[in-house]
Amino acid sequence: MVVSILGCGWYGKALAKTLLKINITVKGSATSPEKLEHLSKADITPYLINFKADSEDYDPEFFKCDILIISIPPKTRQGEAGDYLPKIEKIIGAVLKYQIKKVIYISSTAVYGDSNNEVNELNDPEPDTESGKILLAAENIFRHQTVFKTTIIRFAGLVGPGRHPGRFFAGKTNIPNGNAPVNLIHLEDCVGITLTVIEQDAFGYLVNATSPDHPQKSDFYLQATLQAGLMPPEFINELTNWKLINSVFLQEVLNYEFKVPEWQNCTFD
Repeated sequence: MVVSILGCGWYGKALAKTLLKINITVKGSATSPEKLEHLSKADITPYLINFKADSEDYDPEFFKCDILIISIPPKTRQGEAGDYLPKIEKIIGAVLKYQIKKVIYISSTAVYGDSNNEVNELNDPEPDTESGKILLAAENIFRHQTVFKTTIIRFAGLVGPGRHPGRFFAGKTNIPNGNAPVNLIHLEDCVGITLTVIEQDAFGYLVNATSPDHPQKSDFYLQATLQAGLMPPEFINELTNWKLINSVFLQEVLNYEFKVPEWQNCTFD
């Protein structure tokens, strides 16, 4: 089996290393020559791939694969929001051209706005951020494709090696909404869920990938900063806008068991 990962960054490289251990050939993409060497050192076959709103530059060999994983964010903070959906359309054009039949699209639970409710895949998302609206539009583009099958994985907030949550709010004060539940997922489960989709050939689904453990923001980040040996944050004791994200299909479709099912004893590095 050959898996190509478009956007082989923090998550993509971790996934690639796991796939390589079970003898799956992995092709990974980067947008700059400097990043290609890092992929090559990890035994990932590197490709320089650039999709833009008005251009595309890629090696056709990258798209000769059994499964394409697309893990590219909208980059709204960098002012690239308007380019994202045209890029997705161009990528889909390549999928069709090279007759790829199975796609995994990495989205985000940002498609859910703060509804002050618990939500899962059966609820219609109502995004309240620019990135959430763009990602939901991209999801819908994939869901309307009939020539190939896409499984959409919505990752919650990402934590793990290199993304220790203790650093997110360390030393800060008067942080609002301290009683809101956290919606996070560990890198190990990002990789585990993706691997389960591949192993079970579970294509054509929509899956929320979020830990079932949702402690209060103030409790979680206080513990995380202490674990990291950093200055503890101070939260405002309030509950304003919030959401609690869970998944129906992780159990019903994939029968997935979390590698990090709770945060209390988790180490992140």
